[in-house]
Amino acid sequence: MRGLRKHSLSRLLFAHEAAFLFLVAVTGLLSGLSAHFWQKTSVESIRISNSIYLSEQIRSALYRQLQEVTRASLMLEVDAMDVYYEHSRRIGRHFNQLRRSSLTRQEDEAVQALQQSYRQIQRDIYKLFEGSSRKAEEALQLEILDLRNAEAMFDEFEQGYLKLKTLYEGKRRALERAIALGTRYAPILIPVLFIAALIIVFYTSRILRNGVTRPVAAIMAGAAALSRGRLSHKIPEQGVREVAELAGSINRMAGDLKVSRAALVEHERQAALGSLIPVVAHNIRNPLASIRAAAQVLEDGSNPAELRDGRKAIVDTIDRLGRWVNALVSYLHPLKPELRQTPVAGLVDAVLALLQGKIDEKGLRLRRENWDPALELEVDPDLMEQAIYALLANAVDAAPPGSELDLALERREQDLALAIRDHGPGLPFQPEPGNLEPGPSTKRFGTGLGIPIAFKICQSHGWTLSFEAPAGGGARVVMVAPVAPRPPAVVAPAVDSPSEQTP
Repeated sequence: MRGLRKHSLSRLLFAHEAAFLFLVAVTGLLSGLSAHFWQKTSVESIRISNSIYLSEQIRSALYRQLQEVTRASLMLEVDAMDVYYEHSRRIGRHFNQLRRSSLTRQEDEAVQALQQSYRQIQRDIYKLFEGSSRKAEEALQLEILDLRNAEAMFDEFEQGYLKLKTLYEGKRRALERAIALGTRYAPILIPVLFIAALIIVFYTSRILRNGVTRPVAAIMAGAAALSRGRLSHKIPEQGVREVAELAGSINRMAGDLKVSRAALVEHERQAALGSLIPVVAHNIRNPLASIRAAAQVLEDGSNPAELRDGRKAIVDTIDRLGRWVNALVSYLHPLKPELRQTPVAGLVDAVLALLQGKIDEKGLRLRRENWDPALELEVDPDLMEQAIYALLANAVDAAPPGSELDLALERREQDLALAIRDHGPGLPFQPEPGNLEPGPSTKRFGTGLGIPIAFKICQSHGWTLSFEAPAGGGARVVMVAPVAPRPPAVVAPAVDSPSEQTP
């Protein structure tokens, strides 16, 4: 893998393409050579067969010529010479065709030698007929029939004929051996080319896989890990030069981002502590002032009722301070929801059961809209019940006696909305995520952290929480949950994560 870093991606692709072009070129060349070989051998085979046929036709025509001339002479036919010349012209045409089909000097010389011997036979026969007028007919006939004369005329021709035929037969045997060799190795050459193609494909695919495909897959997996916040993850710097340099750049970027995130977290931590300290001081200073005032009453009071009221005020104030501290610790604790399919209506009904005493005490009437018990969402029931409890408890406390409390479920295309509305005086302030500043409240036992805790729980589920002021008065809280929820995120304490300070 390290060796591939010496090569660029363009060079690797060029080698890949060159290998295939080479294979195509070799295949085309061999196919062309094969076609040329078979075409050439076919033409050569036809030429040799035709040349042998022409030489045999010349020999046969020569013997027929001699027979015709002999017969015509013996019969004292006056057209003997015409027959002789007709055969001569036919044999001459055969010789011309044989000369044109000759391809080598050796063939041409053999044909010329055969033609020269034939011309000698023509001259000898012509001499016989030339003196026929001066010789007696019986003497001419005896001279023509003389076997020694025939042997002398044809001996040289036969030698030339056998030489030419032996030459062509040798060429035919050589051609047959070449054809047999090609026929033997042609079935072997095709599988060899196929195996060579498979080797080239396998080798180039392996190089591409090791140099590009696997390193890019590692980069994608590393990028996914970095996107999940694992900035310490290192992507292997492997593959071709461009891919290795890309992995190195991402690693350096992740390192720089890790340093920047650490600095940002520290900055946000200091900012969060700066905003949290006044809230803590405010929520502790007031109870301490109440305890101090009650202690002064105990010190100066002599009335048993005043002493009893002072002790009760101290206990109530300490209890309230304890509840606020517990709520603050709960708010600052990281949340990791454990999701499971849960009916939304069932969650609300469970909270209403806890608040039923207060609802009955104030004579509130519940009105449900689009209440479908079958609607389910993936939530952490314990955490979401705590958030809904905080919002419903605020609505019950704010609702005037005998008024209505509206609950509605609204199914949309991509999400599901749960709305809670009361007909009280409305919210005296606009709640925002991450804001711990206590708003105006008339609740004696409240901690001021119910709404921030609800914000945090919704945030950990990927939900949104908003507060509205309807036209008819009162307050309306809307919780919107996606039907296909995003993967839950661990919500860290406000003092450790900048996300708690972002509205």
